[in-house]
Amino acid sequence: MSEHKTTIQWKRDGKPFTPDGYSRDHEWNFERGQRLTGSAAPAYLGSAHGVDPEEALVVALSSCHMLTLLAIAAKKGWVIDSYADEAVGTLGKNDAGRIALTGVTLRPKIVFAEGSAPDAEGLQRLHHSAHEHCFIANSVKTEVTIEPQ
Repeated sequence: MSEHKTTIQWKRDGKPFTPDGYSRDHEWNFERGQRLTGSAAPAYLGSAHGVDPEEALVVALSSCHMLTLLAIAAKKGWVIDSYADEAVGTLGKNDAGRIALTGVTLRPKIVFAEGSAPDAEGLQRLHHSAHEHCFIANSVKTEVTIEPQ
């Protein structure tokens, strides 16, 4: 198996450390050198220019589904020209009454090369198989719904 390492770094930078005063902005550093600004969602006093953890989880699920689907399609000989997804995550209360990302809806739109598309049933099986084999989907309790467009 493999390991995936990240670091985060936050500094107060002289701002008041009060519930409404401290900055939620911080840096996400990835092992291969990429950096992103992380923050809380604006509703939780974060800044609009940072990626919040909820968005990151939604995009991780979307990306994992796509990468898994592309691998399966390639093995089956189905040629995909483009793939786009408009994923949406929903915060709500879980069974324990705690706020959680309770659902993620993926809305993938796939364009297959001419003469290479599976039939409707094959496309459903492709999405089902991608979901069943997605590492991230297998790691979370969040309900993931797939609505092909």
